[in-house]
Amino acid sequence: MMLVWTKELADLVGKEKLLLGFDQVDKLSKDYYWYSPVLEPLLRDKRADAIVVPETEDQVALVLAFAYRHGIPVTTRGSGTGNYGQAVPLEGGIVLDLSRLNAVHEVTDDYARVQAGVRLGALEKLLREQGKELRIYPSTFMKATVGGFICGGSGGIGSITWGNLWDGNVLEAVVYTIEEKPRRLIVHGPELSAYIHNYGTSGILTELKIPISRKVPWRQTVVQFDDFEAAYRFSHAVALDDVIRKRLVAPVEWPIPSFFKPIAHQLEPGASACLLETEEGTENALAAHAASVGGRIGYVIPSDQYRKTIGLSDFTWNHTTLWALKTDPSLTYLQAGFHPVDFPRQIGQIKAEFGDEVLLHLEFMRSAGVIVPAALPIVRYTTHERLYEIIAFFRSIGVGINDPHTWMLEMGGRGQMEAMLAAKRANDPRSLFNPGKLQIPAAQETIRSDER
Repeated sequence: MMLVWTKELADLVGKEKLLLGFDQVDKLSKDYYWYSPVLEPLLRDKRADAIVVPETEDQVALVLAFAYRHGIPVTTRGSGTGNYGQAVPLEGGIVLDLSRLNAVHEVTDDYARVQAGVRLGALEKLLREQGKELRIYPSTFMKATVGGFICGGSGGIGSITWGNLWDGNVLEAVVYTIEEKPRRLIVHGPELSAYIHNYGTSGILTELKIPISRKVPWRQTVVQFDDFEAAYRFSHAVALDDVIRKRLVAPVEWPIPSFFKPIAHQLEPGASACLLETEEGTENALAAHAASVGGRIGYVIPSDQYRKTIGLSDFTWNHTTLWALKTDPSLTYLQAGFHPVDFPRQIGQIKAEFGDEVLLHLEFMRSAGVIVPAALPIVRYTTHERLYEIIAFFRSIGVGINDPHTWMLEMGGRGQMEAMLAAKRANDPRSLFNPGKLQIPAAQETIRSDER
């Protein structure tokens, strides 16, 4: 059966755009799900039947119409840097690799309009050459695509100033439906909530319009402390100080800094640290904040070396987890949200309960305009049961958890579920978009079955 439809698909899109070799298909059916010891055994054997790499929107529409006719699942893919199995096809079918939709259509002083496959690192380089820059991007930005970030991410470097994806950091999207005649939708405003962090379940994004800002000379600084309490108190003060323009405020508990092998020799052994990107000229303000809690300025990368050497952002957000895994494969992570004011009490309770079993890594950011300590704690993994005991404790003291050890959107705690479900019903009547990631209520299942 597979050979029959793959031949028809090759005739439709061209043999060069259809990949069927086992190694190619296996590689392009995977993302960074292996960050999770829960997901790794569950997803390692999942793979598509075929990979399609379209080069135009028209080819995307042809594939979607074909898949609809044949009832074939379609899972979309950017560069596969997601961590929750977003791009892993649970039911085979087609993986739609959008990496060749990589045109930059328009850049103004205020926004960039690009195809979904444009890599964020390449776009940031282009923008900075023009005196502009991205507002927010993930630590994987050198590989990650614009579409992959918007459909699978949430925030990142720059979120301390500009917030997360839902805070006005997506202006417009071109979305394709999966029907007999796929529709090309142009979505903006509140309607975007159905497509941000949707894992490609409610529509395929082919083009995005995102806001940008003026280029800033970023100075990178590591401030070091005798204990983590001083590190997070300093970080909170800097995060709240609007005089200091900033792109990154990331405190990490010792021994996390020892995991950062390329720069570990520059760091003080035994010291907790805060990794910062702040505007050139803010060094005196940082030093004053540090001195007030017994901190000291350590490693510095001046602004004229920005992107010319490994940067501090390469050790923050979920790259912190990557460096931890490289050091000790028994480690994993959580995604947590602390109280904007009462977080010191929550941190104290966590450390009292778990000690070094949970190492704290915070990322200060704005969410709906409020400075909050988001967190990606490093956890020593022993058993599935123990991991979920830790999660239960976090939740019991008011720390929100977006579970990174599930592929299901509802359990991961991100996105606007009702908006996504409504869009999925309208755009995907046969539930072919990335099945298994967004659960459809039973009544909708009945309707879909009758339509088939």
